Amino acid sequence: MNQAAARAIAEAALKRVDPVRMITDCVTLNGDSLSIQTGADSLTIDLNDFRRIIVVGAGKAGASMAYGLEQVLGDRIETGLVVVKYEHRRELNRIELLEAGHPVPDENGVAASRRIVDLAKSADEQTLCLVLISGGGSALLTLPAAGDQGEVTLEDTQETTQLLLEAGTPIQDINCIRKHISAVSGGRFCRILQPATTVSLILSDVVGDELESIASGLTCADPTTFDDAWAVAEKYRIADRLPERVRALLEAGREGRSEETPKPGDPAFERVHNVLIGTNALALDAARRAAEKLGFNTAVLTSQLTGEAREIARVFSAMAKDLAASDAGFLSKPACVLAGGETTVTVAGSGKGGRNQEMALAFLGEISARPARFGGVTFLSTATDGNDGPTDAAGAFASVAVSETAERAGLSIGHSLNDNDSYHFFDRIGALFKTGPTNTNVCDLQILLVE
Repeated sequence: MNQAAARAIAEAALKRVDPVRMITDCVTLNGDSLSIQTGADSLTIDLNDFRRIIVVGAGKAGASMAYGLEQVLGDRIETGLVVVKYEHRRELNRIELLEAGHPVPDENGVAASRRIVDLAKSADEQTLCLVLISGGGSALLTLPAAGDQGEVTLEDTQETTQLLLEAGTPIQDINCIRKHISAVSGGRFCRILQPATTVSLILSDVVGDELESIASGLTCADPTTFDDAWAVAEKYRIADRLPERVRALLEAGREGRSEETPKPGDPAFERVHNVLIGTNALALDAARRAAEKLGFNTAVLTSQLTGEAREIARVFSAMAKDLAASDAGFLSKPACVLAGGETTVTVAGSGKGGRNQEMALAFLGEISARPARFGGVTFLSTATDGNDGPTDAAGAFASVAVSETAERAGLSIGHSLNDNDSYHFFDRIGALFKTGPTNTNVCDLQILLVE
């Protein structure tokens, strides 16, 4: 029962953050008046002020965001280009989708970025440019910057990205470096779009919803510096392993020989409006409602969960033990504890997995030592985009039943954790949570159920 309930709760959360719904909920057209309304922002645009409307964008939710925008604006859109992750497509009429690699950028991403930049350069004062931004945009919209030792190559960007991922670097820190080795990130894209009026519709995949960190802040002023980027490289002990051209570019920036990203107050942002339309908190609210409808006493811990996946698993297992032991805890049974955010994994092994599967496996390790205490416990950790790490699974389930199945199959939790091989562990016993590409992306969800 609990595994089915956890699945239903996760599906309700995903439905709430469907990008088509989020676009059509907040973007409306009344005659020639385009209105964008969210809880925090209100913007009305007279389309008579513009000769053309173009759409550009990047991110894993780009296809559905573009579809939603076409539902609102139809043939008022002159043209559009949006780069999305492979297999994250849907049929569109006015906006062309381009596919590229994620999380490590590839040649298709560079080619797509050049086409998008060319379209952006065509914008003038009578152009309204709608920019669709979602998680994954940093890797998908990849245009390496030039330094005094020549242009940073795609291979340099790929190697730098891989080093950061393997070091377990949080997305904000990854994007700090990305912004300083890219020709479009960190607000630089707005310099290309000038003098157009730009409205960015943003779906957050970043803990804390910092606009400058989402997709490396394509249309946002960047508060970070080359010094900050170098500090990230040193913090995660990759500074001496960075590609030569990347290291040279960062050093040139620190010495003032390479142009900084545009800061708050820069003229590039005079005609730019950034609107946040979707967050992890929205998904958690829908999950809470679904859990309560199923009869669970529910608490939402946070939408800003960070840290090493294994350490977070220990926290959830401790809560599960308390809740399962009696009704004297902070929730009476049946209980549901929800959280969202984005954890990290410091990779030491050569296996296959993702942060959510790793968390579920670590949770399984905690409860398998004393299964009698956790009989009514189910845990699900899942990525809202449908891809946890470089796998086709969104996450995985953990429970005593899963532990017993693994034991019968002769699987070792400890060995799989040491090799970072959570995917093959859960795949062998049918405990993966698979949604397929969801075309949305608002970080991760954790669902703990105790009956």
